[in-house]
Amino acid sequence: MAKLILISMVLLLGAGVSAPALGDEQEKLTVLAEGNEIPLLDNRFRIDHDVDKITLLFFRRQGSPAVVLVRPDGSKIYATHSLNDDNLQWHDELGYDLIVLNKPMPGPWQVVGQILPDSRIMVIGDISLQVDELPPLLFRGEIIKLTGKVLNDGEQVKIGRFRDVINMQVDFVSTNNNEYSNFGARTEHVANFKDDGRGFDERPGDAIFTGEFRLDFAAGQWRPEIALTTPIIQRKVVQEPVVVKEPPLTYELHEGAKGESHELHITLDEQLLDPQSVLLQGKIFYPNNDEQAFSLPAEQDNTRVITISNYEWGRYSLQIELYGTNSNGREFMSALPDYEFAIARPIEKVEEIAPPVSQAPTELAEQSDQPSAMSNALFYSLVVLGNVFILLAGWAAIRVLVQKKPLLGNINLLFWKKKSAQSDEQETNSSEANSDKNGSKSDKSGEILNLSMSDD
Repeated sequence: MAKLILISMVLLLGAGVSAPALGDEQEKLTVLAEGNEIPLLDNRFRIDHDVDKITLLFFRRQGSPAVVLVRPDGSKIYATHSLNDDNLQWHDELGYDLIVLNKPMPGPWQVVGQILPDSRIMVIGDISLQVDELPPLLFRGEIIKLTGKVLNDGEQVKIGRFRDVINMQVDFVSTNNNEYSNFGARTEHVANFKDDGRGFDERPGDAIFTGEFRLDFAAGQWRPEIALTTPIIQRKVVQEPVVVKEPPLTYELHEGAKGESHELHITLDEQLLDPQSVLLQGKIFYPNNDEQAFSLPAEQDNTRVITISNYEWGRYSLQIELYGTNSNGREFMSALPDYEFAIARPIEKVEEIAPPVSQAPTELAEQSDQPSAMSNALFYSLVVLGNVFILLAGWAAIRVLVQKKPLLGNINLLFWKKKSAQSDEQETNSSEANSDKNGSKSDKSGEILNLSMSDD
């Protein structure tokens, strides 16, 4: 049966193990093992004849070139050979090389490169992942602390620089159960854990991944999946489905009148948690950007009251953290979803105007008819006079500006002149008549000659 052996070069810091004195060449090639550890002598190691597959992990200086492997026959293996060789896989990073060889050549091997000093080799068999089981009852907003261990043949791996290669990620996959509200929901990726000693991780490089995450997604039935990933090796742990419930409490807001405080009443669900163990704390954010911290101790009653100062109208927001014990006896911590409410701006009251004293309908009708008739006659008269005035003004403007004639004088003078001409004509005719009567005497004498001509 093929053996899977992972040989990794790790930096031994403060382990209290001293390498044996270097002797002749045969002593350098001898595999000296103490448990799973094998010392690396002059960057050389040996592969047994019954090994069908081997994985090599070499840690080197940051930014240095990839290492070179030298077979027992003296031939060299480079990182670029993995492109054309199906029996070779090579993953090159800034600080390490991860190499997988199928059917390696038995005998003494050598590695050439800027390998970290005082390195050792550890032989690893079957790598597995051990993860804490998640509790069956969870609440939305709850903060979960989770620990995962990397095992070698059932024992914990103790490789100082293994953290640079391994990453653990936590996902929640919907079970697509139509009885829950998360039916058809996408996969929720909640955390990535590193063995770097930061955050909740206790010690760096101990192959124990410790971290926390918040269940900040929809309530329903989910299947936790925890995966251990390396560039070449992948392990996944799929746990039994868990039910994420809504927070075990309800809110009821009592708005205060002007000058009185608001009150937020929180009722705890006694079927899901123990009210006597519940502690509440958080912050209140007011419309004017003020903040106020609050803390409510444990009580036997299942109702808690948060007093909120009344800043009249605006939006209020509360961040609440809950500490308690659920119905299964498990202590938990939950960062509840923010509770928000808004107070509408008050409408100003306007004083009512008293209506006028009412009169009898007949009197109102009589009074309304008379002014109406008078106002109509006056209106029509003004319209007529206005039109007449406009016509006269237009006629006068045309006569004076266009025809260049006097406005009134010429009309009267011409009329008078015509009458004068007619009177003169009548007098002339009468005088001619008289002269005709006495004309014989004049003609005969030849003393008077009338040469005037009539106007006709």
